[in-house]
Amino acid sequence: MSINSVPTTDQLPVVVIGAGPVGLAAAAHLVERGIEPLVLEAGPSAGTAVRDWAHVRLFSPWSEITDPAAEKLLAPTGWTRPDGSAYPTGGDWAERYLQPLADVLGDKVRYGATVAGVARAGRDRILDSGRDEQPFTVHILPADGREERISARAVIDASGTWSTPGPMGADGLPALGEKSATSRISYRVPDLGDPAVRARYAGKRTAVVGSGASAFTALACLADLAEDEPGTHAVWILRRGITGSTFGGGEADQLPARGALGLRAKAAVEAGHASAATGFRTQAVERDGDRLVLVDEDGRRLDPVDEVIVLTGLRPDLSFLSEIRLGLDDRLQAPTALAPLIDPNVHSCGTVYPHGVNELSHPEQGLYLVGMKSYGRAPTFLAMTGYEQVRSITAALAGDHEAAERVELTLPETGVCGGAGLFEEPENAEQGAGGCCSAPSTLQIGIDTSATSPGGC
Repeated sequence: MSINSVPTTDQLPVVVIGAGPVGLAAAAHLVERGIEPLVLEAGPSAGTAVRDWAHVRLFSPWSEITDPAAEKLLAPTGWTRPDGSAYPTGGDWAERYLQPLADVLGDKVRYGATVAGVARAGRDRILDSGRDEQPFTVHILPADGREERISARAVIDASGTWSTPGPMGADGLPALGEKSATSRISYRVPDLGDPAVRARYAGKRTAVVGSGASAFTALACLADLAEDEPGTHAVWILRRGITGSTFGGGEADQLPARGALGLRAKAAVEAGHASAATGFRTQAVERDGDRLVLVDEDGRRLDPVDEVIVLTGLRPDLSFLSEIRLGLDDRLQAPTALAPLIDPNVHSCGTVYPHGVNELSHPEQGLYLVGMKSYGRAPTFLAMTGYEQVRSITAALAGDHEAAERVELTLPETGVCGGAGLFEEPENAEQGAGGCCSAPSTLQIGIDTSATSPGGC
């Protein structure tokens, strides 16, 4: 190849990591701007993470989980958005929106491509000289095992947080014995519509660790199972005590489906299908024959359980960005300018101000974390917020700085929080459903995540 045939940095594609809702929206906005995207998806299809919670219904309706640029790209194919007032399951979202969008993008999406590293060409994270002029190199591990490096003008990391659930240990580390007991521990809301999963929990005593929407969902599902399967019981492990806000906003919740979910969890406790262990900060998991015993930091031991469901949130995988200069908040692991806006000690999903390229920039120019990954460990991400993020970033990459800094998002009064949702069809679920992107209890896109009853869990 002659030197004249070597592409300039501006001629290189923008690599988007992850073919989920926000990653595919980023690609659609890049196409709209005349910039070539290359979406790298580790899984075999679009929305791989979303498909993992296909049985869970969102809190957000269709009108709040599709991106305008993506809709424009889909329109010539004859695609029409489903009823905007209906609440899809994760499976609906993947099959009726994400996969059609990926199909329209065609060879701009590569499946089975795991990103193993991102760096500046010829520069490790230490070297300053000429750094910003160098393209990015993205090291991928294709499904066939042959390593490959791709050059990119910019990188948009929309890989989410689904692959790294929080552990059981109250200190943020796995509890002692947790790793060796993985055959009895799950980190997902169970799909009780699957006969094998149903058999795993039927007639069993199960500990549910966590206090968010996903934990509510698991408690509600196990309570439903207990109605049909005697002996089924849930033990709800709470690091704090039960107060008036433990079960969420209830009937006063601005998201009726989320409020109804909290009320179902409360009903499970009141009906005796679940009991609560409050102020319990798990330090160890011990074996008692085929069962497990949870031990807290003060030595308190619970009665043995058959299974444990850990729903303690999600966290970003930053391992493949070790050679990139990131500016992250030391608590949330979110971009430093964004972190104060999303601090869960202060904000809920409906109070987060729309933000874009300025709040999402890092010391490494041209590298952006978007979607759920941009929120680090904060559990209040909104799908609509993610779409606004990538609209702003792609405008900046196109040199349209006025559009990049302009806010084009008006959130509904309720926000668009997601998280594990109810499992009945909307007409049977008191406005039922869940909400947003990428993954439960933070499924989020803000955070939320079946079919018809009885299979929804």
